Parts: sequence; C-alpha cells; structure tokens
Amino acid sequence: MKGRAAVFTEKFRPFEFREMELPEGDPDGLIVRITLANVCGSDVHAWEGKTPRHPGTILGHEMTGRVFRLGRNVKTDALGRALKEGDRVVYTYWHPCFQCPDCLGGEPNLCMVKSGRAGRDPSDQWPFFTGAYADYFYLRRGHYALKVPDGLTDAAVAPINCALAEVVYGWQQGGAQIGDPVAIQGAGGLGLYACAVAREMGAGPIVILDRLPDRLETAKRFGADHCLNVDDFKTPEDRAAAVRDLTGGGAKVVLEVAGTPAVIKEGILMMRPRGSYMVIGNIMPGQTAQVDPTWFYLGAKRMIGLRGYEPWALRKSLDLLATAKDKYPWHEMLSHTFPFEEITTAFQLSFDRKVRRAAIAINPS
Repeated sequence: MKGRAAVFTEKFRPFEFREMELPEGDPDGLIVRITLANVCGSDVHAWEGKTPRHPGTILGHEMTGRVFRLGRNVKTDALGRALKEGDRVVYTYWHPCFQCPDCLGGEPNLCMVKSGRAGRDPSDQWPFFTGAYADYFYLRRGHYALKVPDGLTDAAVAPINCALAEVVYGWQQGGAQIGDPVAIQGAGGLGLYACAVAREMGAGPIVILDRLPDRLETAKRFGADHCLNVDDFKTPEDRAAAVRDLTGGGAKVVLEVAGTPAVIKEGILMMRPRGSYMVIGNIMPGQTAQVDPTWFYLGAKRMIGLRGYEPWALRKSLDLLATAKDKYPWHEMLSHTFPFEEITTAFQLSFDRKVRRAAIAINPS
C-alpha cells in the first residue's frame, strides 16, 4: 500500500510529491491518516534554509488525523481509553529512546539519542512517513496519543501538539500562578495561545506586545488585558518601562515567542525580581543578543530555554480546548486552508506574510 508525501528538496524550491510504501505497523505503535496539518513558523524557516533540513525530508509537525492502523498491542490511548481504527487522535510529534538521562529523568522532550522528531527525519529510511505533509504519519512506541473529544474541529486540534502544549508547558516552567502579572513578546499563534492559557490559569494582568495591529486586536479576544504596539515607543527601554508600569513593578513571567534575539534585552528588563524569562521563539542558530549578567544577579532573575514539552502538557491542552471551546475564537488561529496539492503556494504566501497562519487539508474528514 502506498501514500503521498510532499518532500522538501532544496530551500525555496517547490515541494516534490512522491509515492512511498506504507510499512507494517509497530506492534506497540500506530499509523495515523493525516487530515489536517498546519504551516508552523518553524516549518517556513526550514523551507527557507534557516534551520537546515536534508533533501528528502517531509516537513511539518502540527497535525491531527484518524487512526488508520493499530499495532496489535495497542488497545487504548495514553489515558487508557479504548482506541480503534477511525478514531480521531492528537499526539506528540516526537518519540523518546527511553534510555538516556533525559528520558529516565522524566523529560523525554529533551531526548537527543534516538528521538525522531516530525519534520526532521529522512523519508528514505524506515518508517518513511516521518512528517506532517503526507497521507500518513507513523507513530512508534513512545508517542503519546490521545483521543479527540467530539465537538472539536480539526482546525482547533491540529496546533495542540506544538503551539498550545508549548505555552502550557512554558507558563508552568516559568512558575506562573494565579494573580501573577505576565508579559508576552509576540502575538502570533504562540502568543495568542499564551494569552488564553494565562487567562484560564488566573494570571494577570496579561500584557502582549507586537507591531501588527490586527494581531493585537485578536489578542484582546484571546484574553489580553493590555496590547502594546512596539512601534509606539522610541526605545526598548521605554517598552520595558511601560510593561513594568502596567504590571505593578514588572512581570513575574515573560514569554518570548517573537523569534528574534532583539527582544531579549527588553524582555529581561520587563521582569520583576525573582521573575522568569522563557525563551521559546528563538529557534534559529547563529543569532546573538547582548545582555548584562547583573540583570540576573541583582534581581535574582532566571532565563529558561524551552524545547518542546512534557507529555502531560498535551493532555492539559486538549482539556483546556474542550472546556473553553466557546470562550475564545480558536477558529481565528488559521487564516487560510489550502488543498494538499497547493502546499508550495501555502509556504510561499506564509513566507511573504500574505497569510497569517495556513493549514493544509490532506485528507479532510
């Protein structure tokens, strides 16, 4: 049996559609027939060569789909709920080795030994279907899969295994609690999710910064208390001072989801003593930022890098989406949906910033 895949060949080149053999399933895994896959900003960075990928890689990691084939040992999802072919699922986009210090220490998201991550492994090696832009995705033992509740659309569910789960994990790692003032640098998909999660956690006031007015307007509908346009201030210091004023002395946790090192200095200055600065968006190597170490020393501040999330964050994300499905305009996360055959167009328009966030309908359910 064969399936289609849109394969990355070279930066800025059109994706190449290939047919590949669908391998036998892992007895402890399952195969998903992908219904919808999003174009995450990191996928665009890979396509433009800023986060290198080998030719022949199937990009994409934000996705959802239906169980196509269950391994003979798989009877339930990660929460013990009966699982059968045809069920809708959401799942981690990486799998651990179960042997390294990170896996054994309870942080499988940091595994660097044998961990395959969607959108990175070559497609000319088993299990072939290793990215989101294909008919199928192969889940080996170690993938954490959950049934999707009725009433949630694919469009709402597809970003859970990246954007939503990461900010849920980010607020927890930063130590945000009820009543804590927080700040978010960037009002893209991650930033909007961060607003909603912070609101549901009871944090506040919530301040978000961006330079695009439409993003800031959307952030209000996702729970932000104060939306600041960065172009309204003369200097980074002025922006940091404005955030400190709005948060009564500084944010307890600042989430960086802007993706540029230029924001790091002001983000640290936005924090109150003993605050945490969470780096989530700066994923491209080779960039630098100048910081004064005394900012951390004198204020007992922390700077924490976040890579992925622990599996529990996926469960909490799905629960949040199910309980707050009518509270926030989740449908506004995606601005355009493209058929699978137009994936290159979706990437080009995303790169040109002519669409805010694109999705690829691969096998619409």
